[in-house]
Amino acid sequence: MINLAKDTTPGALSRGLALVWRRTRPRSIGSAIVTALLLLGGWIMVFPFVWMISSSLKPTDEVFDADFSIIPKTFVGFSNYYSVLFEQPYLVFLANSMIVCLGILSVQLLTAIPAAYALAKLKFRGSTILFGTVIASLTIPINVTSIPIYVGLVKVGLLDTYVAMMFPFFISVFAIFLFRQFFKSYPDSIIQAARIDGFSEIEIVLRLILPSAIPAIAAFSVFSFVAHWNDLYWPLIVVQSQDKMTATLAMMQYRAPFDTDYGRTFASATVVTAPMVIAFLIARRHFIRGITMTGVKG
Repeated sequence: MINLAKDTTPGALSRGLALVWRRTRPRSIGSAIVTALLLLGGWIMVFPFVWMISSSLKPTDEVFDADFSIIPKTFVGFSNYYSVLFEQPYLVFLANSMIVCLGILSVQLLTAIPAAYALAKLKFRGSTILFGTVIASLTIPINVTSIPIYVGLVKVGLLDTYVAMMFPFFISVFAIFLFRQFFKSYPDSIIQAARIDGFSEIEIVLRLILPSAIPAIAAFSVFSFVAHWNDLYWPLIVVQSQDKMTATLAMMQYRAPFDTDYGRTFASATVVTAPMVIAFLIARRHFIRGITMTGVKG
């Protein structure tokens, strides 16, 4: 190896620089390729949102113009957003979506956390079979059970209510699975010590398990909130009046058989998307931590 600090002749310097270049070039090229791929992937993910916001500022005839431009040629953003927010009760639609999402999330947490704790830490006959049933239930989509649930809601007269919009999602097998994986890593010695001190199982869950599960709860909350905020299928079936419409369902008001107002549709989509982005930004640290701490364990 050439010591450039001692040998400063032109030949030694050139050989030293060539050696440094040979050692650093592959790493630099590889890093540049990885960075370029990440930037490309990031742009592919972000571009639909950029296009949505751009289209929300344009008139309908310019949205699908052959000469695409992110900057609108004719700016009608104020008109589009004013129509969405003030020419109809869109704040009511947003409130309906919030009520439905928070109601579903609350019941899911109340049912999933005790069930997950029982599967993770309590020893009882059939626990393995029960956990296998939970895993199998992850493969069943709501479309399979929508007809019997709808018929049942009709018979008890609950259509066009908040309960009808929330009922099929009160039990989340994904939440049970996620929390079970998280609780499996909780030290059994602490739980045994709490039992010796006279803690009941409910006290163990509320005073020990629950405070440590905040990252997992935050991660699941983001999943649940986004899934049910975006849900169009079930509200389209059970909602019959405008005052119970969710924000996602309200977007269909701009759709006509032969003349869809795309500018206002994209403005509505932007308004609907904003709360989800805000929710993720608020909970992003807990979300990432929860995902990394809920790996699949035996």
